[in-house]
Amino acid sequence: MSDLKSFKRLLPTIGRWVFGVPLILFGLMDLFHPMASPPGMPALAKQFSEALAASGYMMPLIGIVLLGSGILLVSNRFVPLALLLLAPFWVNSLLFHIFLERTGLPFAAVFVAIELALAWAYRGTFAAVLKAKNTPEPG
Repeated sequence: MSDLKSFKRLLPTIGRWVFGVPLILFGLMDLFHPMASPPGMPALAKQFSEALAASGYMMPLIGIVLLGSGILLVSNRFVPLALLLLAPFWVNSLLFHIFLERTGLPFAAVFVAIELALAWAYRGTFAAVLKAKNTPEPG
């Protein structure tokens, strides 16, 4: 029984590394070697991707968020902040692959599942954020 408890304690660490290392790599790729739309990508997905790239700021922003969040996850610093920063990206990624480009859906679903599992592991940290009514700290 204690072996199972020990393993369960390791799960968030494993999740942080499995999640963080690819984010660091994706972030570096977005910053230093932006990927072109792959051949055969559906027209609407290609238009969406090209519009993000044409904005001039969105792909570097995504790269910075992925890289920074990946570093935070791997270093075990500000993990809840990293998860909050990543949430909009993963929601959009999942919806992009559901509605515009299905081949990446399994990967997006796995990353969303890891995001949710880590958020659950750190759920105590999010208690105040999920509280309907908060009062400001006295100044």
